[in-house]
Amino acid sequence: MNAERLSSSERTSRQAERSYVQIGVRVRRPGETWFNSRVMDLSLTGFRLQSFMKLTVGGDLWVMLPGFEGRRARVLWTRAHESGCAFERPLHPAILDHLVRLHGKRSA
Repeated sequence: MNAERLSSSERTSRQAERSYVQIGVRVRRPGETWFNSRVMDLSLTGFRLQSFMKLTVGGDLWVMLPGFEGRRARVLWTRAHESGCAFERPLHPAILDHLVRLHGKRSA
């Protein structure tokens, strides 16, 4: 399975530590309607999105995290129904902490 993505050096230089979550979100491409999707990883600077929307590397989208306004993001890579996205402006650390506390994956 080939994935559209950034070069390996760009991918390995992650800007922020990610947290594993399962968050139901709403996403849309500019000018289109909202779709229900799921965020699986979240950091201050971006997220991994599971969605049936066809997204392209370099494309913009809006993501609405529960309880917050929509935030603009850019698609960095895609693979099947997953995409890695970077927020236009990083999340505030308190927002990240709140979302991880509510939606973080718990060990069994």
